[in-house]
Amino acid sequence: MLSVRPRVAELAFHLYGRSLHPELFTTFKSCEFRQGGYVAQVSITSAGHVITWQYGGLTLTEVAASAQHPLPRRRRLIDHRLDGQRTDRVECRGGVTYDVSFQLEPVKPEVFWTFQEELANDSGREGLLHQFESSGRMALGALSYIYAETRARTLVVQAFHTFPDDYAIVKSRSTFTLP
Repeated sequence: MLSVRPRVAELAFHLYGRSLHPELFTTFKSCEFRQGGYVAQVSITSAGHVITWQYGGLTLTEVAASAQHPLPRRRRLIDHRLDGQRTDRVECRGGVTYDVSFQLEPVKPEVFWTFQEELANDSGREGLLHQFESSGRMALGALSYIYAETRARTLVVQAFHTFPDDYAIVKSRSTFTLP
């Protein structure tokens, strides 16, 4: 399956207070976590990632995708273009909290390729890793790496997405916390 990532300028970051249909996304890698009463599905998609977290009837879905991607507006809690650096917090019913920080970091080509190589070559690393096809402009395609740290009351997900055509790295850290 051909998997070329969109340009970094097209990206947006969303949080929904609901689940989204899986057929809305092209998923390349996925895993599920069950810990302390919550269930989380973490997936690498064509433009970034999708995290669906559920606990006691509450569902939160984080999406990093193209701004042109047809996503619903209903129960959208966060909607930001992915540019610069940003942090956000949502307090949900029952004392559940969601915290996120993300940044788009343009870097010099040599820094970019060093980061990309380190990400690709660390075979002992835990987590999800997907290498995308080259867009044709660069010899190597983009990478996505997601690492989840599960604890009884907290899920922390760190994601790194590279964009070779733009020499840019998107980094995010999302924390789902039980009361």
